[in-house]
Amino acid sequence: MKDPGPLDKRKAFILATVVYEYIATAEPVGSQTLTQKYNLGVSSATVRNEMAELEAGGYLVQPHTSAGRVPSDAGYRTYVDRLMQHEELGTEERRRIRDELRDASQELDDIIDHTTRLLGRLSNNLAFVTRPQQEAQTFKHVQLIWLSPRTGVAIVVTSLGVAAQSLFELGAEISPDDLTRLSSALNARFANRPLRDVTENDVAAMARETGVSDDLRNAVLAALQNAQSNELPAIAAAGAQNLLDQPEFQDLRKLRSILRIVEEQKTLYEIVADAMNADAPSVKIGHELGTEELADFSVVTVPYRFGHNAMGMLSILGPRRMPYARLLAVASGTAETLSQRLSDAEST
Repeated sequence: MKDPGPLDKRKAFILATVVYEYIATAEPVGSQTLTQKYNLGVSSATVRNEMAELEAGGYLVQPHTSAGRVPSDAGYRTYVDRLMQHEELGTEERRRIRDELRDASQELDDIIDHTTRLLGRLSNNLAFVTRPQQEAQTFKHVQLIWLSPRTGVAIVVTSLGVAAQSLFELGAEISPDDLTRLSSALNARFANRPLRDVTENDVAAMARETGVSDDLRNAVLAALQNAQSNELPAIAAAGAQNLLDQPEFQDLRKLRSILRIVEEQKTLYEIVADAMNADAPSVKIGHELGTEELADFSVVTVPYRFGHNAMGMLSILGPRRMPYARLLAVASGTAETLSQRLSDAEST
């Protein structure tokens, strides 16, 4: 999106007022509406001329010949970057978020699911949260559970919960002591080490030291490799039904396309992938999302953190006519509480 150029003080104020009014009403905004509802200090004719110049500059568009005007992508971008008054959540809202997340169990998936549903309700839009990236996890321990002389279960537990588990079947019999001996050696050697740094050679060395079979070594190795897989982070989503309340999406074809995107998840991940390592909230508007299917949408994204590492993204998808300041405050407050909740869960 090209920079439409600088704005003088009056045009900036009128643009901000048009965006504010359109967000509130979902109706195209005319000069008479602005002069009647807002103290602009100039005549309706002057406002009309300024709006015409804002349209010529690419900030506003006129959907119909006789209608008022609505913000363009460039108009929203200018509003978000330069004109919007930022908001913060109040004490009572922060307390509500803390209380709701406190009800989640210690399991990572439950915490993320709670957060996503809460964010959907608070934003009245579609919320989606990427689970923490695998490379940020550390190895906590491996559990080897004896089921029978030739079968067992390997469970890899990381700093963020269970990363992988697999049933294994061996060619020769083993005892529960064999499993205990190998798991104790692995846990003593690799606890709190980055998960990606636990290698095949490391596991092989531990197997030799403890005298267990190659079959058992391979079973543990398979579970570790599964935990270290480089698949895209899973995404939890909630609140798609909220879009039905937005006048922009009464067309069910648009809603179906969004539901398809949510189901396949890849597009959702691509929307926030370039913000994965960001330290600040970001906003993508309309065509900035990179697909025509999402041209009528905007996405607010905020990183949540775990210790000193940016671990995942918390996002709100809704119409371009979204209350950006409010949703940035909601997303930021929720991300802050989620980060603390994950820290509490990890330390227990």
